[in-house]
Amino acid sequence: MSAVTESDLHAYADGQLGDAVRVRVEAHLAHDAEAAERVRVWREQNEALRALYNPVLNEPVPQRLLGARAPRARWPQFALAAGALGLSFGLGWIARAYQPDRAMEMAALPRSAAIAYAVYAPEVRHPVEVAADQQDHLVKWLSKRLGRDLKVPVLTQQGFELVGGRLLPGGKGPVAQFMYQDSKGQRITLYVSRRDEPRDTAFRFSQEDKIAVFYWIDGTLGYALSAEMDRARLLTVATAVYRQLNP
Repeated sequence: MSAVTESDLHAYADGQLGDAVRVRVEAHLAHDAEAAERVRVWREQNEALRALYNPVLNEPVPQRLLGARAPRARWPQFALAAGALGLSFGLGWIARAYQPDRAMEMAALPRSAAIAYAVYAPEVRHPVEVAADQQDHLVKWLSKRLGRDLKVPVLTQQGFELVGGRLLPGGKGPVAQFMYQDSKGQRITLYVSRRDEPRDTAFRFSQEDKIAVFYWIDGTLGYALSAEMDRARLLTVATAVYRQLNP
């Protein structure tokens, strides 16, 4: 039997395999519990993404976009300018043009946090990788993976107890997610990502479908608190989190 690759597993989770390869992958998953669990998580992530963004497909295209026209490229003038200024300047200009926009980077933080919330908050058996009874180990492990000293806010006064946490993949390396729950089963997640350049921002709010997110950047860490609750209540919790992380 040919070896099953990681690409095969991803294609299987996405429903993109032919019958012959699919049967081979299913036989492999029947004897590899770890691979089967990864595939299960990937499928849950796919479902969460569809639930979060499929409604956008039915939205009408804004009139301002329908009426937009792309400007005609002036290739002859551009070629002459590039020749006059030199190839090195041209390459530098292109590199600078493709640097990530900070506004887009900031927008990605609440969106990623909301997706992570949508995937793991509904989990009954596996909401976290490391439970709250191993909090010291959890903090040391995630701090080591992110290369930053992390703190876990205490939200008892706000009615929430720590459930635990997990490690997630992010656009710029590992991401930490801490999960809390109140007596009614309402869950909140704190998403912590690493930033390349130190900077600070004030609280910002984002509504990602049904998920409310308060997010901010403090130095080299980005934080996003997500929950399916009203903005005012989440702001109260977010303020408590911020004050504990920035005494």
